[in-house]
Amino acid sequence: MYYIPMTADELRKKYIEFFVSRGHAQIQGKSLLPDNDPTVLFTTAGMHPLVPYLLGEEHPAGKRLVNYQKCIRTGDIDSVGDASHLTFFEMLGNWSLGDYFKEGAIEMSFEFLTSKEWLGIPLEKLGVTIFAGEDEVPRDDESAVVWKKLGISENRIAYLPREDNWWGPAGTTGPCGPDSEMFYYVGDKPCGPECKPGCSCGKWLEIWNDVFMQYNKNAAGLYEPLARKCVDTGMGIERTIAILNGKTSVYDTEIFAPLLRTIENAAGDYVFGSDAEKDKSLRIISDHIRSAAFILGDPKAVSPSNVGAGYVLRRLIRRAVRHGRKLGMPIPMLSPLAAVIVDQLKGPYPELEENRKFILDELNREEEKFMETLQKGEHEFEKLLPNLLKNPQRVMSGRLAFKLYDTYGFPIELTEELAAEQGIKVNREEFDEAFKKHQELSRAGGEQVFKGGLQDHSEIATMYHTATHLLHKALRMVLGDHAAQKGSNITAERMRFDFSHGAPMTAEEIKKVGEIVNEQIKRDLPVTMEVMSRDEATAAGAIALFGEKYESQVRVYTIGNAATGVFSKEVCGGPHVERTGLLGHFKIQKEQSSSAGVRRIRAVLE
Repeated sequence: MYYIPMTADELRKKYIEFFVSRGHAQIQGKSLLPDNDPTVLFTTAGMHPLVPYLLGEEHPAGKRLVNYQKCIRTGDIDSVGDASHLTFFEMLGNWSLGDYFKEGAIEMSFEFLTSKEWLGIPLEKLGVTIFAGEDEVPRDDESAVVWKKLGISENRIAYLPREDNWWGPAGTTGPCGPDSEMFYYVGDKPCGPECKPGCSCGKWLEIWNDVFMQYNKNAAGLYEPLARKCVDTGMGIERTIAILNGKTSVYDTEIFAPLLRTIENAAGDYVFGSDAEKDKSLRIISDHIRSAAFILGDPKAVSPSNVGAGYVLRRLIRRAVRHGRKLGMPIPMLSPLAAVIVDQLKGPYPELEENRKFILDELNREEEKFMETLQKGEHEFEKLLPNLLKNPQRVMSGRLAFKLYDTYGFPIELTEELAAEQGIKVNREEFDEAFKKHQELSRAGGEQVFKGGLQDHSEIATMYHTATHLLHKALRMVLGDHAAQKGSNITAERMRFDFSHGAPMTAEEIKKVGEIVNEQIKRDLPVTMEVMSRDEATAAGAIALFGEKYESQVRVYTIGNAATGVFSKEVCGGPHVERTGLLGHFKIQKEQSSSAGVRRIRAVLE
């Protein structure tokens, strides 16, 4: 197999260097926990933080952008442990916001992949897929023409349907378009005459994707050409490094080597299953502890909990602990692994070093809690054991096993392990059925909580977003300048605002804050935006949101002006209404604790 020795640091550096040399501005990657997006718990792709700009807003850094972005996807969490699935991963991306389109994007992609100055992949190792056309949208022959001009032969081009080569819209309507995916050939001969890029035989591995947003799907379901066409591209660092280095698994690369070495050194005798299951446990631990360390090390970090992002974090930590127990690892088992991750990745992600103590302390705390949970679960199992032993079939119902899981958080695998020691089988089919119903109910609830389009820019969401600025300033006026924003969440029905404050607000303070906000709404103050440097924004008195990494040029929104008096000035990405008088009446519904030293306000516009 042809391969190109390269580390993740080298790939990250080369990618940024290449696109900066082609006129792209390097921008900062954003938080793993998106702000003001109620539709997702985590940043799931490199394009996620840039959706407002892909939808039409002007980016302060210009029309050509490049960055690397940390991402988390949990939809495939049960697949983690195979050769390629990860919950945490890094994405390289470059964007054109109404600048170059298909020809420019494809030519740059091709140059970076094949030029000896960059990756140097031989032409014969590459193939591409292109949208085959569907309904009223024609086949993407424009992309095909460019690829052929660059030397990709017809037998290395596959025309695939919408499910393979189409992006969007994020909701039922909005920007969308075809994409062209680049594949690396790892086989020695095709699986058959129809073996082309995109074939499921495993000989073609996707390495890059160029998305061409050229249509708007309207309410009637029709695709209208966009006047402002954009390009969004993405390359996964872990998978690309595996391919370039001739590895069949992302876990076999230098990215995971220090972590896996530490796990194996700490492991005792493997007490559960085969060598293949041992390898799977090693991979699950390494993936989950990476994800947990990055969530805890994020500037907007959450702690393990039973809701939202905190629940996902808890699940990742506890699943890692469970597999660590299988490997016979000593307690505490996770914080030493997290320290390896911090040391390895604090260069590109300095927030890991800045939050090292918080990461390690939270992991130790959650590990202790889980060990207590396991003890309770084992105690409950022992209480059930006499009746189970009386059962001549020696079978534990799935209903009982699910009760242990749902009530006590006791993993089904441990129930099966304890039962097996007593010669008892667990009705796994019945458990899986109960678990499936539980997931469906959870998903239905989640859809209610996270309904709406990606990065909702509806009129009401825009109103609520503007109202957060009024609330932020009012809180500082009533409570003091320490009342800094710590997060917000907006839906079409309400706003949620977290802020620093060490005690519950009094009824009088809550009333006063509401009066100040409504006074500014009645004054119908103008809302204006200026693009300026970070230093200029600071000099102008603009407040920057907590934990954010800003570009060299930022957008500053001012509520009020010289004539009316400036009420608020904040660095923000928008969107906002033009005047506060459009907001209606502001009403605080609830003030409560969010976490230690952080309070939360829920409010509505009536």
